[in-house]
Amino acid sequence: MATPSGEDGLELGIRLARTVGAQLDIVIVLPPDRVLPGMVPIGGYEEILTERANEWLQQAAARVPEEIETTTHVVFNESFAQGLLTEAERLDAEVIVVGAAGDGLIGRHSIGSVTGELLHCSTVPLALAPRGLRDSTVERVRDVTLAIGTRPGDGLALDTSVLASRAAGTPLRLVSLVALDPIFGSMREEDGSLRDRAHAHARLMFDAAKAVLPEGFPVTSTITDGSTIEEAVNKLEWHEGDLIVVGSSRLAPPRRLFLGSTAAKMLRVLEVPMIVIPRPETASDAEEEAQP
Repeated sequence: MATPSGEDGLELGIRLARTVGAQLDIVIVLPPDRVLPGMVPIGGYEEILTERANEWLQQAAARVPEEIETTTHVVFNESFAQGLLTEAERLDAEVIVVGAAGDGLIGRHSIGSVTGELLHCSTVPLALAPRGLRDSTVERVRDVTLAIGTRPGDGLALDTSVLASRAAGTPLRLVSLVALDPIFGSMREEDGSLRDRAHAHARLMFDAAKAVLPEGFPVTSTITDGSTIEEAVNKLEWHEGDLIVVGSSRLAPPRRLFLGSTAAKMLRVLEVPMIVIPRPETASDAEEEAQP
């Protein structure tokens, strides 16, 4: 929209909406102290700011293909992240889409303050567009990858991956990344056993994920390792139009998003969009809430 980051986010939003046949809501957040009670600005800077915001929204909506139903929204909130989250919850949105910031992590994915806040509190899945996606000519998601973590049972991430994979018309790729960090295997004679244990665990995670997939659903699996997560990610084959889905850290509260250390490392080298899924509520969470 008004920035390259907004344009990257808009492009990913269009790609996702076109792939799954969804409506696209374009949102801009303004600080409430710029307007009078009732959100009716008068004269001067306030009126100019609101008019410019509507111009940006109109320009953004004009870039969306006609077959995608699109609405625009101006939101007032002291926090840009909270404004986006509140509006997404009001609209019952399936995902919030944001673009990379001009600073932050190195690489194509650059996490600014707003995205960083969303990555640690959002109740809605968050799609991250890499820098430069606005220049892509790819119209739809082509391939979907689900990164399998170190524990089984992230049903929401799997469901999201299945939905996207079905819409894209491609098999779902399950990926287990194994980091053979020298600090955990400094002695040469232990390297082989460390690799074997890591791969055995990854296979268990794959079997757990595959067991809950719809019967006959097309799926492939890959286990790749490296001295670091970044090295393991770089060994995978990626194409323009790919999408990767990851779950939240186990540190996340139920139904909230929290970017884990592995996903953060992946962002440093990935050049494809990533969707981060909030941690689902478990039976133990429900038991804790029920305790007086």
